[in-house]
Amino acid sequence: MRNDKRKNDELRDIKITTDFIKHAEGSCLIEMGATKVICTATVEEKVPPFLRGNGQGWVTAEYAMLPRATNTRSQRETKGVKGRTHEIQRLIGRSLRAICDLKLLGERSILIDCDVIQADGGTRTASINGAMIALTQAVYKLRQANTIKENPIQDFVGAISVGIVQGEEMLDLNYAEDSTAYVDANIVMTGKGKFVEIQGTAEGVPFSKSALDKLIKLAEGGIAEIFKVQKKILHEEIKELKIKI
Repeated sequence: MRNDKRKNDELRDIKITTDFIKHAEGSCLIEMGATKVICTATVEEKVPPFLRGNGQGWVTAEYAMLPRATNTRSQRETKGVKGRTHEIQRLIGRSLRAICDLKLLGERSILIDCDVIQADGGTRTASINGAMIALTQAVYKLRQANTIKENPIQDFVGAISVGIVQGEEMLDLNYAEDSTAYVDANIVMTGKGKFVEIQGTAEGVPFSKSALDKLIKLAEGGIAEIFKVQKKILHEEIKELKIKI
């Protein structure tokens, strides 16, 4: 029995509050269980130097965690981001770029900020799920203003954690499960069922291909449920942008 009474293939409760930050072009507060992340999207009429003059846009992300998002206070990263933070924000950016045609965005950037206000496992996957909401809202506003002629979002993207805890495969690990798992993985997929990223690690005992196959199947079911939530939240945006999911 899991400590929160869930079945092994059951997601934590998901709650998404849209337009959470009034100044941002897109924003939401995503809650997956006790993990809470504020995701915002900002449109800038410029691109990084390496893209100037190429006629295409850019989507990137930053990730941060409030000092008391966890049980004990963590230091603010005032002297540059740490390795884990750098890894997570690169993952978020890659996940979003994987489902965008950047040429349709024109020479502008969409910057996604994911700020964890409470952490209980799965902060990076919750960030990706919320970032997809914020990105879509921002693109929707660009289309409404006729700033861009075509929608650059070609698909949806979702993410979830899976792991093996006490010999059992489990979906959407909370902190207590994640900290004791001997296999921990994060899976990122598109709405068309393709993989963006598979991050899997054994903590001491190697795992078999059959175990990995079971975890991926578990993740596929969980991400399918996440897409249903995203589709419900973004009903109007999907209709206007004609995103097929």
